Amino acid sequence: MSRREIGFYAICLIMMGAGWGLTMPMTKIAVSTGYEHFGLIFWQLVIAVVLMGAFCLLRRDALPLHGPALQVYAVIALTGTVLPNTLSYQAAVHLPSGIMSLLLSIIPMFAFVIALALGNDRFRARRLIGLILGLIGVLIIILPDVDLGQPIPLFWAAVYLIVALLYGFEGNYVTRWGTAGLNAFQVMLGASTVGLILTTPLMIWDGQYIAPDWPLDRVQGAHVVASVIHVLVYAGYVWLVSHAGAVFGAQVSYLVTGFGLIWAWMILQEGYAPTLWIALTAMFAGMYFVQPRPSGPSVKFGRRERSCGA
Repeated sequence: MSRREIGFYAICLIMMGAGWGLTMPMTKIAVSTGYEHFGLIFWQLVIAVVLMGAFCLLRRDALPLHGPALQVYAVIALTGTVLPNTLSYQAAVHLPSGIMSLLLSIIPMFAFVIALALGNDRFRARRLIGLILGLIGVLIIILPDVDLGQPIPLFWAAVYLIVALLYGFEGNYVTRWGTAGLNAFQVMLGASTVGLILTTPLMIWDGQYIAPDWPLDRVQGAHVVASVIHVLVYAGYVWLVSHAGAVFGAQVSYLVTGFGLIWAWMILQEGYAPTLWIALTAMFAGMYFVQPRPSGPSVKFGRRERSCGA
């Protein structure tokens, strides 16, 4: 790439990191008045279906419904939205926004362990160093004797690590079994539709439907903002990886965590003890060592490339 291209893609990367990081405090606001997970997931998926449906319509992409495609939709819906969001919306009630951003930085490390188990990658000593550093960062967060300046419930921190584990599995599923020749927009539309089909009866059965208020209040507006940002930034991420490569795109993990902490401080006035920055340093160092080298193989997402871990 030329310097001009690198500069342009770097700006795109920063914008995506800022956007994804902003979804953390928006999620915290969305759960602040008692809205429950299935109702929030329902509206998130409605927004995703509308936006991705519009993208596919503009691109004239049909939505395949053959067996392999339906399998992809189901797996991505469960591991990328329904299960992780069911856990994350509940955990967000108890965890500070900045801590959620920090815990999600463990995704590349979980993704590497799963890749080894599935045979998607090979063991390398430098990555073992990354895993150890990531573990140190997690221990700093969850050990009860460590003061981070915010109360950190151990149980909900562990739940949020399961969220990161599910995202790590999602990326490895795509790496190992592919997307049945579908592009990212088709996969996102299909997965969002399947997720909506799965979530709607659960929402109705448990009485978690959220009736929109017009005009939207602060809480509902925050959820709409978070949902729109997530869909648009994810689509932008796929575009960036297809042009700049998976290794370049993987650096968004640093920016999501960093911006997540900044937004939590600016919007929610969350403050942290100096110990948190030690954990952040360990996490960033772990991500650096776990990331694949530029010469590594890329992962095809339909006709586009996608890095391991969504």
